[in-house]
Order: sequence, then C-alpha cells, then structure tokens
Amino acid sequence: MKTIRVSIILFFTCFYGCADKSSNTNLKNTEIMEKMAKQEIENVLMTYKETLNTSNAEKATSLYTKDGIFMPAAGPSAIGTEQIKGAYDFVFSQIQLTIEFFIEEITVENTLAYAVTSSKGSTLIHATKETVPEENRELFVFENENGSWKIARYMFNKTK
Repeated sequence: MKTIRVSIILFFTCFYGCADKSSNTNLKNTEIMEKMAKQEIENVLMTYKETLNTSNAEKATSLYTKDGIFMPAAGPSAIGTEQIKGAYDFVFSQIQLTIEFFIEEITVENTLAYAVTSSKGSTLIHATKETVPEENRELFVFENENGSWKIARYMFNKTK
C-alpha cells in the first residue's frame, strides 16, 4: 500500500512539474518569437525610412506584400505592386524627403502586426526648390508573407 501511495505521489509530482515546465517553455518560446518579429518589423521600418530618404521607389515597393495597399494623405490608394510602384515613382518625382522615424508601438498577433510611428524632418519640393517642414503620423499593418514581415497596409497624415 505504501508503494502505491509513493508511486501515485511521484506520478503527480512529475506530471504537474513537467507540465509546468512545458508551459513555461512554450511561454518563453512565444516571447522569443514575438521579440524576433518586433525586431524584424523594426528593421523593415528603418529600411522603409531609408527608401523615403533616398527616393528609392523600387526598394519601397519591395517592402510591401503582393496585395499591399499604400494610402497616402490627400491621394488615391495604390493597390498591388504595380500601383504602389507607380505611386512612389510619382511622389519621388515631386519631392525629396529627409525624415527620421520614431516607433511608438509595435504589436504582433500571429501572422499580422501593426506599428504606430511618427516622422519628422523636411521636404524639398522639386518644382519650387523650396524646403518645408515635414511631420506625419503613420499606421502600418504588417503581414508575415513567406517567412518575412512585409507592409500589408500603410497610411499616414500630416500632423502640422
């Protein structure tokens, strides 16, 4: 009888102890994956900032999903790779940006994420050669496409 009690106690101790360790491991793995996703998204945002500052429409377009949507302030939405490329080509033919991005929030949920950012700097208007202040707030929606985080939706508006 004593042997059976000891066996039962050992069984439950091991079962609950192992289950607890397993759930802790799963929680740690989830936290690590989320941290890695946030870092990759932050890298995409910094690359995007570089594409804006260098007027690189090709690179900007490559950061979007195939069915991505670019929703510029006071302009029509560009849907899909071809329209997005055309929109950036047009924007960069009109202005030269010199901005800095500030990441305020990145939230990851499975294969989707969003980022709230703001940007500040200046814009050179090619037609007039005038440089004006530039300040925006932005909302990015990201999707994990084939193992890489890409911009699925992007919109911004001026704060001043």
